[in-house]
Parts: sequence; structure tokens; C-alpha cells
Amino acid sequence: METVTRCAHSVVQVPSLAVVVPCYNEEAVLLETYAELMSTLEQLQASGKILASSKVYFVDDGSRDATWQMLEQLAATDVRVVAVALSRNRGHQNALCAGLAQTVEDAVVSIDADLQDGPENIAPMIDAYLQGNEVVFGVRKQRDSDTFFKRLTAEGYYRVMQRLGVDLVFNHADFRLMSRRAVDTLLQYPETNLFLRGMVRELGFRSSVVEYARRPRQAGESKYPLRRMLSLAWKGVTAFSIAPLRAITLMGGVAGCLSLALIVWVLCVKVFSGDAVPGWASIMVPVLFIGSVQLLCLGVIGEYLGKIYEEVKRRPRYHLREVIGRFPRQGTEAPPGETEPSVVQPGKVAMQTVEN
Repeated sequence: METVTRCAHSVVQVPSLAVVVPCYNEEAVLLETYAELMSTLEQLQASGKILASSKVYFVDDGSRDATWQMLEQLAATDVRVVAVALSRNRGHQNALCAGLAQTVEDAVVSIDADLQDGPENIAPMIDAYLQGNEVVFGVRKQRDSDTFFKRLTAEGYYRVMQRLGVDLVFNHADFRLMSRRAVDTLLQYPETNLFLRGMVRELGFRSSVVEYARRPRQAGESKYPLRRMLSLAWKGVTAFSIAPLRAITLMGGVAGCLSLALIVWVLCVKVFSGDAVPGWASIMVPVLFIGSVQLLCLGVIGEYLGKIYEEVKRRPRYHLREVIGRFPRQGTEAPPGETEPSVVQPGKVAMQTVEN
């Protein structure tokens, strides 16, 4: 067995590698993605950095185009490909989690299907893993390819999250390598509202960073328009920080002080001036001010209550419709939160339900 020295007192085997690729309507770029990832695996294997048992896990997140049909063909003709189909669209984070739950390899890399993050950056990630790091974050060097608005809002968001006390890696999305232990530990997290870039930091395992220049998108369109980006951003805030709730308390105190000052001013106008219209200030200003603050506070509280409601229902994150190219683990239990399929066909896994 080929080994690589990690440090003076420990030795690590050359790992088998899994590459997890969430896909949603990616027919325009899928074949190019497959070819480039397979070329990367071959180069890594030839250089002795990974084992020949390494695989690529494509996860179809309920695509409406020919993505799944193409994945079926790839899995049927290439033993290195595992095709996973969700029963319906569940979002990028759930699709990524579904792919992680299917892997059995020693190290797992997650990468988007558009390959803007570049498979050539997997090699330095493997090097960092062999040096003892269990999580390796892919971090963008710069955002020159982004529009001014996207660059401003993205970098501003990371800074706001840091001010709120959320531990995030600046300019890191979902391009990362994790060890087997890190993946299994992550899958033990039961929450429905997934914000993986924050959850991975919560693991606390030894980590490092690989910087890279992001490519322009080759084909298709972004699966993260402004609406989804804002949704993910707000999910990250409410999932990892109670600062907005504390801000409500602060706002209540400020509103109370302002209201007290307004009362003093109204009384002064009433007593020392004859210009005041009877009742206008004492009624309209406090009502409008306090009413707006109350509505804002109720909205923030409602967001947190909504998250609690979604969590306590304990519904499955997703259902697997089909898995092609990977037999169930022999002599092992199902991954955390996953039930073993009731029917198994050669090369296929039947419907599975993944609980939170």
C-alpha cells in the first residue's frame, strides 16, 4: 500500500477521492464538466495522490432539462461515475448534502457543475489534506469577474456576518475538501435550514486555505440569482446569529429614549409656545414611530419563529429517487440520517428517505 508521511509520528495512506457535483439544469455544460473532472482524476492518480477507486458523484436536483438522462448514460458507461437523483428540486445545499451522504471515500471535494472554481485546484487541496488538514477551503483571490454590485454586496455580506459573530472564511462558498471524519461529523447536524459554509467551520477540525482565481462561466446561467442569494444570506444570519434579536432590544431602548425626548419637546411647545396645533404631535409622531419599530421587530421575530417551525416538524431534507453506479455499503450502517433502501437492483439503489 502506497503511503505518504503526514508528520513525524503519523502516516496517512494515499486517499480515495470523491468529487460531489450538485446539478440543476446543467445539460449545456455537463459533458464538458464530466470530461474535465475525469481528466483531473486521471492526473491525480498518475501522480500518486489518489487511488484508482476514486469517483465523481453527480447529484441531480430535480432538473427540468436532460441533465438526468445524460447522467444515466455516464453512470452506465463509466464505473467512476455515480448518478444520484433527488425526487424533486430541494435546493443546492440539500443536493450537496445528499451527495456527501452517498460517499464512502477517504476525502471528499464539493464543486459546482459550472466548474468556475476549476478542478485544477483539487491537487493543492489534496496536498493540504496529506499535510494533516481535514478541511481545505477554496478561497477566491479576487472578484474581477463579478459585477460591481455583486462584488460590493458579497464582500459586504461577509463583513457583516463577521461583525455578527458568525465564523466564516472570507470569499469562500462551497468549493472545499473534507476528510471522511469531517463529512461524517457534518452529516450528524440535523437542522433543516442548511448553511454549509457556516456549518463546516463549526466542525473545528484542522483546516487550511487554497486560493484560486475563479473562471468565467462557460455555458448555461447562474443558479443563484439575486433572490436566491438574498435568501441564502438571510438564512446564514438567522441560522448562526441571534444578533438581530438583540438588536430589537437595543432598538426598543432607543425608541423609548426618543419617545421620552419627544414627550418633553411636546410639553415644552405646549407650555411655552402658542403655535402648536392641538393634538398633532402628541398623537401622530409617537404612533408612526412606535408603529414602524413594532412592525420591524415583529418581522425579525417572525423569521426566527419560522425557522423554529421548520425545524420542529422534523421533515426529511430530501428523498432520493434513484442512485446509479454505487452499491450499498456492505457490512456497514447507513450514513447518518439515511435509511437503507428496501429494494436493491444491480448498480441501482431504490427510493431512500433522508431524515433530519
